[in-house]
Amino acid sequence: MTIKIRNMQLTDIEAVAHVATKSWHATYEGIIPRHIQNRFLEMAYSKEMLKQRCEKTPVYVATEHENIIGFANFSNVKKGGEVELSAIYLLPEAWGKGIGSQLLAYGIEQLSPSTIYINVEAENEVGKQFYVARNFKVVEEFEEDFEGHMLKTTRMVLKL
Repeated sequence: MTIKIRNMQLTDIEAVAHVATKSWHATYEGIIPRHIQNRFLEMAYSKEMLKQRCEKTPVYVATEHENIIGFANFSNVKKGGEVELSAIYLLPEAWGKGIGSQLLAYGIEQLSPSTIYINVEAENEVGKQFYVARNFKVVEEFEEDFEGHMLKTTRMVLKL
């Protein structure tokens, strides 16, 4: 399996939205009701929002045989070298193959941040294990109203 990582292009919008939807449904089944997932995905991963993300923030896609199988979206580097990793999603069939690690490493290489922050839902055990295995540490836990559904969120940090 040969994985290539590159900057997202506007022509990738449909494929990135597909990855987000498949990943969300697989990850949050039983954690976030499907209708709330769909409402969020329609807003956050609409063509217009993905166009804005692509033009304004670093978004990297992972491809296999030219097909997009994952992506990572970082914020721009802030004062002090801090970035937020706002999304790192893979098609479920790509989980556990090191592609998420490749996307994270590529973002670190491209952005040279001093610190990366991520919010992950407390019940998302796969996500939390991924970040813990890459030396992210828990900073805080809090509850938030997510589209009318209360979630426990874990904020994590990686100091580089």
